[in-house]
Amino acid sequence: MTVPASTGEIYRVDWLPGTDVLHGTCHCGAEHTAEDPVAMWEWMLAHPEGHHLRGTSS
Repeated sequence: MTVPASTGEIYRVDWLPGTDVLHGTCHCGAEHTAEDPVAMWEWMLAHPEGHHLRGTSS
C-alpha cells in the first residue's frame, strides 16, 4: 500500500508474504519493519524521530 500524504510525501507499507511482518519505507528513504500495523504508522508519522537512513550512523 502506498499512501500519498497531503504534503505530497509518499509512505509505503508492504507485507512480506509468508510472515506477519510489514516493511515500511518513509518518504525520506528510512526503512522499518514491524508486525503491528499501528506501530508501523506511528513510526512513519513520528518523522523524523527514529528515522535513520540505511547506511548512516546517525
